Amino acid sequence: MKQEHRLANKIKQGIQDTFYIWIEELKHVFRDSGVMIFFFLVPLAYPVLYALIYNPEVVREAKLVVVDQSDTYLSREFIRRVNATADVEVVGVMADMEEAKRMLDEKKAYGILAFPPEFSQEMHAGRQARVSLYSDMSSLLFYKSFLLSATEVSLDLGREWTAHNHPQSTDELQRITVDPIPYEAITMFNTQSGFASFLVPAILVLVIQQTLILGICMLGGTAREKNRFRSLVPLNRHYEGTLRIVFGKALTYIVLYGIVSVWIFAIVPRLFGLPQVGHPWTVLLFLLPYLFACIFLSMTLSGFMVSRESPMLIFVFTSVILLFLSGVSWPKEMIPPFWQAVGYIFPSTPAIQGFVRINTAGATLSEVTHEYQVLWLQTGIYFLTACIIYRYQIIRSRVISHRLHKHVKNRTKAVSLG
Repeated sequence: MKQEHRLANKIKQGIQDTFYIWIEELKHVFRDSGVMIFFFLVPLAYPVLYALIYNPEVVREAKLVVVDQSDTYLSREFIRRVNATADVEVVGVMADMEEAKRMLDEKKAYGILAFPPEFSQEMHAGRQARVSLYSDMSSLLFYKSFLLSATEVSLDLGREWTAHNHPQSTDELQRITVDPIPYEAITMFNTQSGFASFLVPAILVLVIQQTLILGICMLGGTAREKNRFRSLVPLNRHYEGTLRIVFGKALTYIVLYGIVSVWIFAIVPRLFGLPQVGHPWTVLLFLLPYLFACIFLSMTLSGFMVSRESPMLIFVFTSVILLFLSGVSWPKEMIPPFWQAVGYIFPSTPAIQGFVRINTAGATLSEVTHEYQVLWLQTGIYFLTACIIYRYQIIRSRVISHRLHKHVKNRTKAVSLG
């Protein structure tokens, strides 16, 4: 009975210490303006900022200059139709290429459409006519607008020209002649082919990881600066158990980021009309191991911070690298195996791949099993490493405290003997 009583008291004390650490960690968060910026201001502002920057999602009225050396009805009709599209605005028709290049250099236009002198003659002779398109590749969205508009106009004009020169006996035969294989382009999951719908969901996921790392590591660096013996944990009887420290701190961060996640993953996409076809419960179940993995990874890394400025120097620049490694901006199948392995060190890589498929393409949890299992595996590994870090800090503090106490005791004894 005594042993059971001691065990019950130990469990009760552990639970009380866990909640004590939770409250203390909440106080540390809300007293530190730098951590408040990372935990609240950045997650609240960054998604809105990115969504505003990339809205509207497509480029309209991209400026195009024309070099029309043909100067015929057909070339002028081609130019008129290109200018009539929503994506392109013809800002001028020049006599030669040098004038058009000058407009590109001055950023008065971002593309050149050039008609050779023999354009109309080739068309009338029944031969293939050529039109050259040059684009400023500093922005792929301009190139996309120019290419799609010029291609659609060339296909339409070609069909009409074929129908005019080769009339058929019936309308049905005429349609088959000019369009033997009709096609319809259907853009799945990103109906506008917009940049925000493609990029912002990945950024939303990455913001969670990076702000947690920066905020928790800043708390760790601050603790090193303030605590006696520059330890990660204070000399306090409530901080004598490894699990109670890890669980108490993790409880703080999961509560705070549960609220932040509602804003990032539920409210921001609705405000800006981003794709959001995943089932809410599927999204929640998928994000749960991601939050835990990020928290335990951050707690592990915080053990290596020697000052509150250290995480700013070490982790801020990794955001762009991790976005590339996630396989969103570049297909993951084309990333070298070494860099794929590096990417899977961080929870953001499987989380971005899985979240985009769930939220944008409507995948179920069973269809992202690989990413889901990787996140739980990372959660387990980083939980163990966080426990190791804090256990080492507890033992280190005890050893230093014991040595200091022994040293003071010996000096006191020597003084009394003297």
